[in-house]
Amino acid sequence: MLIREATAGDWPRIWPFWHRIVAAGETYAWDPDTSEADARSLWMNPAKRVYVAEDGDGTVVASAYLTPNYGGPAARIANAGFMVDPDRAGRGTGRALDEYVLGAARAGGYRGMVFNAVVETNPAVGLWASLGFTVLGTVPDAFDHPRHGRVGLHIMHRTL
Repeated sequence: MLIREATAGDWPRIWPFWHRIVAAGETYAWDPDTSEADARSLWMNPAKRVYVAEDGDGTVVASAYLTPNYGGPAARIANAGFMVDPDRAGRGTGRALDEYVLGAARAGGYRGMVFNAVVETNPAVGLWASLGFTVLGTVPDAFDHPRHGRVGLHIMHRTL
């Protein structure tokens, strides 16, 4: 698997799984009806460093972004988002991409990383815990999950 910085030309290869994941309404607090133009603006925003993971034949199977979570004197705390094509889940792609982005954040001078709105039923919670993230708190009943009803949103943190 190759992990590299994304280019503008990667968006058409990210969009199909981005749309599928967000439209499912299970793991991201973004509108499931987000248009492609708005999605591109959210994910490929110039303030973010965006990465892709490609399998052996060059297919983009995952993407992530890295950005400051805050500004000014707190700008050394990172935020990131991760998406793995659901058809490629369970193959270690998410872990490899997470580890890569954590390394990029450290190399970029970030002191920590925070996730602001992790749906508590998201299977990635276990992955992030195994990578050293802890739940700082949970906003109860904050997310209307299509299968589980109202669930909490975790705020997760890890020192880098």
